[in-house]
Amino acid sequence: MDNLKEFFSIDPGIIFLNHGSFGASPKPVFSTYQSWQARLEKQPVLFLGRELDGLLFIAREKLGEYLHASPNDLVFIPNATHGVNIIARSLNLAQGDVILTTDHEYGACEYAWEFVCNQAGVEFRRQKISLPLVSDEQIVEEFWQGVDERTRIIYLSMITSPTAIRLPIEEICARAKEFGITTVIDAAHAPGQINMDLEKLNADIVFGNCHKWMLCPKGAAFLFVRNELQNSIKPLVVSWGSHPTTETTTGSRFIDNLQWTGTRDPAASLSVPAAIEFMGEHHWDEVRIKCHDILRIAISNICDLVQMEPLYSLDSKYFSQMGIAPIPISDLIKLKSELYDQYKVEVPFIQWNGRQFVRISVQGYNSIDDLEVLIKGLSELLPKVGKE
Repeated sequence: MDNLKEFFSIDPGIIFLNHGSFGASPKPVFSTYQSWQARLEKQPVLFLGRELDGLLFIAREKLGEYLHASPNDLVFIPNATHGVNIIARSLNLAQGDVILTTDHEYGACEYAWEFVCNQAGVEFRRQKISLPLVSDEQIVEEFWQGVDERTRIIYLSMITSPTAIRLPIEEICARAKEFGITTVIDAAHAPGQINMDLEKLNADIVFGNCHKWMLCPKGAAFLFVRNELQNSIKPLVVSWGSHPTTETTTGSRFIDNLQWTGTRDPAASLSVPAAIEFMGEHHWDEVRIKCHDILRIAISNICDLVQMEPLYSLDSKYFSQMGIAPIPISDLIKLKSELYDQYKVEVPFIQWNGRQFVRISVQGYNSIDDLEVLIKGLSELLPKVGKE
């Protein structure tokens, strides 16, 4: 797997174990991205005015094949946070309604829900999911304790950001269907890290990033909305596609509303097929397995180092290429700074519900040697930054 390092522009002097925050695009994919930008600059009127809709449809087709979804139910957006803002402002909520989520969600997306809920008199309810994880049944039943007759929306991450756990979304979506509750799924970390099948998932709304584990350039993400709900989706930016007298250019008012929001650079979205092709050429299923195995060993070794139990079975499906290991309560700012300054390791430390973790991402450009440097750094620094 070491030979994959040559395909990435990551600084070779840095041990980069934080792919989960912003991703990294391989050089061939980034080159494709730049070629789209050059084509745009060569003849912007032709490109944006007459070619772009067709090119974006081709890219959505490739993305749809990858996600097992119709291209007519997908639209490109800049990032997952943009997606949650579209949905939070589109749903027809009434005072007293409840949006149910977990206490493992991403802060920026929570802020979007809180903003809308505060305006509409809607409760944004965070249901506790206990760590360590024991089973899917435990997670589903613990989460479902938060459901009542006022619950209108269930909002969940497929893979959580602070705790990097894969939730049993399929089971929760199936139960929500029985109760007539709309499901909104944040797949920011899922595409490229795990196999996604939106048809089988049967969620109502899913938004996710392509620029993280799917290896696309920054600015590529998607929004999936089930056909029956598409008429209810409101654009954040009102432009040509939103006007009822304007002839649709794509055949879909949903796509017109969200795809054309004024002049922007579409190169990242158009590079999605190149990223999918890169993963196929490099046998990405095998790469992911190797990354998972390295991560499993690293979490086990860190738990041994700090004499703490892992937060889930290391033989479980609750983590893929991104996972957490517990650490003793420490000065995280000092720990992160000294780990970077002394060992050149870029990795995030998480404060969550009174606990602290190191959140490790392992991508195709990483090796077991990288993780050994992290463990060496932790072994030397943790005794110096611990809090009484």
